[in-house]
Amino acid sequence: MDPALTALRGPAFTFRHDPFLGDPETSLAFEPDALIVMRGGRIVGYGGHSAERERYPADLPVAHHPDALICAGFVDAHVHYPQLEMIGAFGETLLDWLQRYTYPTELRFADRSHAERVAAVFLRDLLRAGVTTAAVYCTVHEHSVDAFFAEAERVGARMVAGKVLMDRHAPPALLDGADHGAAATERLIARWHGRGRALYAVTPRFAPALTDEGLRVAGRLWCDAPGTLMQTHLCETEAEIAWVRELFPGRASYLDVYAEAGLVGPGAVFGHAVHMAEGDLAALHRARCGLAHCPTSNLFLGSGLFRAHDARRADRPVRVGIGSDVGAGTSLSPLRTLGEAYKVARLGGSRLTAEQGFWLATRGGAEALGLEDRIGTLAPGMEADLVVLDPAATDLLAFRMEAAGTLAERLFALMTLGDERCVRATYVAGVPVWMRPDRPDDQAVPAGGLRRISQ
Repeated sequence: MDPALTALRGPAFTFRHDPFLGDPETSLAFEPDALIVMRGGRIVGYGGHSAERERYPADLPVAHHPDALICAGFVDAHVHYPQLEMIGAFGETLLDWLQRYTYPTELRFADRSHAERVAAVFLRDLLRAGVTTAAVYCTVHEHSVDAFFAEAERVGARMVAGKVLMDRHAPPALLDGADHGAAATERLIARWHGRGRALYAVTPRFAPALTDEGLRVAGRLWCDAPGTLMQTHLCETEAEIAWVRELFPGRASYLDVYAEAGLVGPGAVFGHAVHMAEGDLAALHRARCGLAHCPTSNLFLGSGLFRAHDARRADRPVRVGIGSDVGAGTSLSPLRTLGEAYKVARLGGSRLTAEQGFWLATRGGAEALGLEDRIGTLAPGMEADLVVLDPAATDLLAFRMEAAGTLAERLFALMTLGDERCVRATYVAGVPVWMRPDRPDDQAVPAGGLRRISQ
């Protein structure tokens, strides 16, 4: 036996092509009995079990899930880990919500031990939800980034994160000083970017929180650190857009504020983008930027309806993934998020198919972050981040699956009725870092305790 080889067996699916740009019904590549062989954190073999198995030693360790569905690990393209403790805060629109809930919560992260505690809880719940990669906003505090990346490194997860940059319109203790956060950002990039599976994202919070100079500093930081990402917010609410117009009267649009500062280009991912003009969508396509669709957040705050099909229009498709946005979003589960994305689409006059939904949560999210060469697909050479889904995780789902005749019907039921309980196992770099307890006394960690995630 090669001790470095391990495998998963069971029904598995990935994508032949983009279901927004081609026929959704032919976009899925489904193996009813697949073998996924992993070594050194990557997939080295993938295909039908009967053909693939003979290529490997007889004593290859195989975890068999004959009644599950296996796919690439989920990608959360926009989430605020410090806001986990204020999830579900009542009754404000975006700008009031920031002042009343968000900033007071983030002030607590001046305490390093608090940041470490929240980071551990957050990452545990991400993995429990099947999320193996996320684009994460930390706070203005340098050690909030250290706390998150240290926790992600402990389990070997491919994570993107950055220190929020702000130099106005927030409590003084949350504002960067005279250097606009440059020194701390440069230290964090040097310390974390490319270390293991960590990727740094230069993170200006949103245009109203930065002066012209602060935005230019963010643009310089991004330009000077090739390979880093850039994440911020864009066109979330109409009131926010009006404020941007007032603060930057010389700019053609909200997106143009970022473009002027050098913050638009490959590797940039913008959260929300609910109220977008056609010219800006075309500009995002040309610049190969990503968007993060955050339906639970947009519904919870009453921000508006993101137009996923318009963003993905075939003549100028913009890269789109999904984001939980927690704490304005109400769940870290991509399945719950997709259920709300379907409702947003229906309210906007379109329909989000199951194939399109799971694309957004896997390959689409990878593309939005510019990581499609590493994650989001089941194929040899890709990083071995996987999720094992249980289509019968609840009594209602089990009953519903009896009448689901096709894979698309099963996936649609999962994305409208499912949640984190449907995640049987989460694999990060080929290692099971979350295993659902099926009995009350089970431990929700892998056998052998590799990279344990505490319950």
